[in-house]
Amino acid sequence: MISNVFTTQSLAAKDQFDAWRERFRPVLEVMPNLEDGGGFQAENRIWQLGDLVVSRVSAPAVRVARTKAGLGRDPVDHWVVTYCSRGATSIETDKALIQAPAGVPFLWSLGEMSESERTAVERVQIFMPRDTFREVAPLLDLARGSALDTPLGHLLGDYMLALERRLPALKPDDLPRLSTAVREMLIACIAPSVERLANAREQIDLGRLERVRQTVRKHLRSPALTPKSLGRLVGISRSNLYRLLEDAGGVAQYIQRQRLLEAHALLCHPGLTQPISAIAEDLCIADPSSFSRAFRREFGYSPSALRAAAANGMAPSLLPVVRPGGKMVGFGELLRGT
Repeated sequence: MISNVFTTQSLAAKDQFDAWRERFRPVLEVMPNLEDGGGFQAENRIWQLGDLVVSRVSAPAVRVARTKAGLGRDPVDHWVVTYCSRGATSIETDKALIQAPAGVPFLWSLGEMSESERTAVERVQIFMPRDTFREVAPLLDLARGSALDTPLGHLLGDYMLALERRLPALKPDDLPRLSTAVREMLIACIAPSVERLANAREQIDLGRLERVRQTVRKHLRSPALTPKSLGRLVGISRSNLYRLLEDAGGVAQYIQRQRLLEAHALLCHPGLTQPISAIAEDLCIADPSSFSRAFRREFGYSPSALRAAAANGMAPSLLPVVRPGGKMVGFGELLRGT
């Protein structure tokens, strides 16, 4: 799935903030939080997914307003669920004052005036048009203006991160189901019931898997990371953990694969001179022969072959790089898919 990318990094420092402000006009009025004269390096990546829009932003601190004039010039009225993996947001509307630290999703609307202050952030947002979500409008409006600081709310944040990571592999045929899946997950998290939780089981599992992934990545170098300890770290039962990772070959296999992926990433760096055996030991695989066999089974080539390729500039890249191109597209146009 192709994304639209806007970045200020290629611009002169003096022009960066003005370009960022123009990106969001007339939907939002963006104002600098501090006048430090040090430029404004920021990036906004947007995926148009049928009726839904997913946005990722990395930006310094700003103040943002949805003004009465802005509502008149560009009356998009999407609900917005926001999750900051880094940074905090304070947003005031006629209905409420939302204080959302990192790790807590919150729900607001472009259909009402608002003013917000944001620290330097990394955030993911899902924009949901009112027409598409009309059948659940009463529930969304009731929760509008609230921070979802609950266990299910935190799971919603994990789900948003998992969704954003999977967007590059999404196909057009997946789009109709995606809108339904997002609606089921959001409603289950803001107004849970037995039926709604059952309807959102797949999405909830995806959020749990993201939490498992983050926890494993955080503890990759800890010998204490075992199938037994992982359930405690994540906060789910042993049976649920094994069910979640059944398709990955089990919990132990999943942990080992994440360690091998980390070793692969390290060996792709031509400047890294750490011995292969030391990399393996650091990732809790003490036996070099076992590490080499497991690595070859996973990737089809040996650690030494990858290191040699990296030294010659031929190591495979794990993540594709998407470069911005074409004319600048306004934020409002992207929300409407025009």
